[in-house]
Amino acid sequence: MQLSANLKSTIPGRLIVVLGPSGSGKDTLMSYARDQLGGRADVLFVRRAITRPADAGNEDHVAMTEAEFDAAIDEGQFALTWTANGLRYGLPRTIEAHLAEGRLAVVNGSRGAWNVIQQVFPSAVAVEIRVDPATLAQRLQARGRESASEIEARLERAAALDARLEADVVIDNSGEMHTAGSALVAYMTRAMGAGRLSE
Repeated sequence: MQLSANLKSTIPGRLIVVLGPSGSGKDTLMSYARDQLGGRADVLFVRRAITRPADAGNEDHVAMTEAEFDAAIDEGQFALTWTANGLRYGLPRTIEAHLAEGRLAVVNGSRGAWNVIQQVFPSAVAVEIRVDPATLAQRLQARGRESASEIEARLERAAALDARLEADVVIDNSGEMHTAGSALVAYMTRAMGAGRLSE
């Protein structure tokens, strides 16, 4: 994985980074939270720039070609970029202005990029979405994008990354989406109400 970032930020706001393996339901839970809290000016749901088509996957992202991504880097549009699974990801600099006002931002992150995200945004907290291996395997099979061997490789990689990640909060999404979604919304609401996160 390759990563690049600007100098360490000292902005006061809180960045919630939602982490978890493909198939864990991160996009679905963030969409649920957006529906519940999207009308609030003090929370920003960040759209990542990704070098994949707009209609690929469930994430609401800014689709870019490789050339467009390179141009955006040259123009200083990103606060942070990384490469994973053959794709390039960028977080827009608009995050910085939002956080500078002491507000909350939420982004779909990458477990492999978490250490660098934390360095760039010291106030960042990791919310890990976990799913039991059997359920995760079923979800990956149901979407029909990968072969059995590719799914097995994903599960092994997910287990390895889970072992290394020390998340601030863990939300189990093995069951009903509403339960996990409500847990995410409750955590974000506490953050916005208190100005800091605590269990």
